[in-house]
Amino acid sequence: MGHMSESHSHIHANRPCSPTDVETFLEEAEQLTAQRGQKLTRIRRKVLQLLLESPEPAKAYDLLNKLDGEGAAKPPTVYRALDFLQDVGLAHKIESLNAYVACGHTGHSHSAIFLICNDCGSAEELHTVETAAALRAETEAAGFALEQAIIEARGVCRDCAS
Repeated sequence: MGHMSESHSHIHANRPCSPTDVETFLEEAEQLTAQRGQKLTRIRRKVLQLLLESPEPAKAYDLLNKLDGEGAAKPPTVYRALDFLQDVGLAHKIESLNAYVACGHTGHSHSAIFLICNDCGSAEELHTVETAAALRAETEAAGFALEQAIIEARGVCRDCAS
């Protein structure tokens, strides 16, 4: 992810959602959590950093293995950190993969579409403003108060297709 040439399509999907500069993003993440009156603890920061550095969606036990030497690295600690990162919008869980990815749009609405490649297993977050707006309108019309929508689209990515 992140090192692909831009394709010149007519629909300008804002992608990829993965942040490019890890250090800058971690600083933004600290500011974002501080604004919410919370703290990006050492373990939360480390879990977020691992997600940012992971080339594909990361499973909790992979994160746990990489946290060795962090002292309190036990499964509940990792899950609590992942829950926190999801709550503040810094990470998403891809249910079908049971894996997590960092979200590069701090503070964007809790709606995301993941393009999951059936061949290589990559997952790319597509930031789709129009789809999110349409989904909100349609759920409201159904009398449903939408809080979060993570949509998983499966197919073949541009690298595997070429």
